[in-house]
Amino acid sequence: MKRININTAKPAQPQTKIMIIYTGGTFGMAHDANGVLVPFDFSLILEHLPTLRNLSLDLTVISFDTPIDSSNILPEHWQQIAQLIYENYGEQDGFVVLHGTDTMSYTASALSFMLQGLKKPVVFTGAQLPISETRSDARENLITSLEIAAAKKMGNAVVPEVCIYFGDELLRGNRSKKVESMHFDAFESENYPSLAKAGVSIDFNENAIHRTEAMLTLHNKINSSVAILKLFPGLTESVVKSITETQGVQAIVMETYGSGNAPTSQWLLDLLKQAIDRGTIIVNISQCTGGMVVQGKYQTSKKLQEIGVLSGGDMTTEAAITKLMVLLGEYNLNETKAKIVKSIAGELTE
Repeated sequence: MKRININTAKPAQPQTKIMIIYTGGTFGMAHDANGVLVPFDFSLILEHLPTLRNLSLDLTVISFDTPIDSSNILPEHWQQIAQLIYENYGEQDGFVVLHGTDTMSYTASALSFMLQGLKKPVVFTGAQLPISETRSDARENLITSLEIAAAKKMGNAVVPEVCIYFGDELLRGNRSKKVESMHFDAFESENYPSLAKAGVSIDFNENAIHRTEAMLTLHNKINSSVAILKLFPGLTESVVKSITETQGVQAIVMETYGSGNAPTSQWLLDLLKQAIDRGTIIVNISQCTGGMVVQGKYQTSKKLQEIGVLSGGDMTTEAAITKLMVLLGEYNLNETKAKIVKSIAGELTE
């Protein structure tokens, strides 16, 4: 990894130390002499963003040796980011992670479970247009993310959790979902309010911010033996069987209809029950972006409850998948079953 130190304070000593972790993505692209988009040299950040000098920050930029398109992000990259934050936690006041938008919600969700007991901000941001473009959203996203990461009240971080800043809104990372590929307001959090809105000033919704008294612990073991089963009209037995009977799969996130409803076809219930009896964890998540799973509300979900499918409440698919990976990496199946239905980092409403 490449490390760059940038002191933006003038002329006094910097007030706050923030680490920027650049993983890749649209944000950090700039045109070279031939007009081709190539990874941006962060040692030149003040040339692109001279207003950074007004923030009086001591910035440390860590850049992946080879920037990664977020479509290629893997759990091993989550581990690298989490390890970097954990190792530098004592000397930094906050962290800003620059990440491609396509899988940002997955990475932010994963880190919220990997960094338990967090008392400092970890703000994910990115851009829909490269920083070199005239109309790029990268500049405002970075400047505001740095302000949020540096914000303190009575000596404590204002937002001591993993979050995403994008398009004037700060969202809890494990409540977010990418919903837009063409507009600047790319992320939504349907089941939880914004943590802050940025306009002329940054207005923090302090009642919505997650806080903990626990000490920071790193949960850096990942078990990716999980799968997604998305229900749809016409889903066949052979397709379901190909997922539920795949060797090595330890947990399945099942995306159901509405408030957790599924077909009552006997073959489907039998396959799910057989998987559960073999020790596979099945978590019920709604396909709806808003609302929550309420198993037993209708007959079509009561059957799932009876055979041992677990309710994921109002978790997003991104949160459920990454939470299962972290729990399976750290705990046995019974402990994972108990913890998946409980809130760890504000990812579900209990």
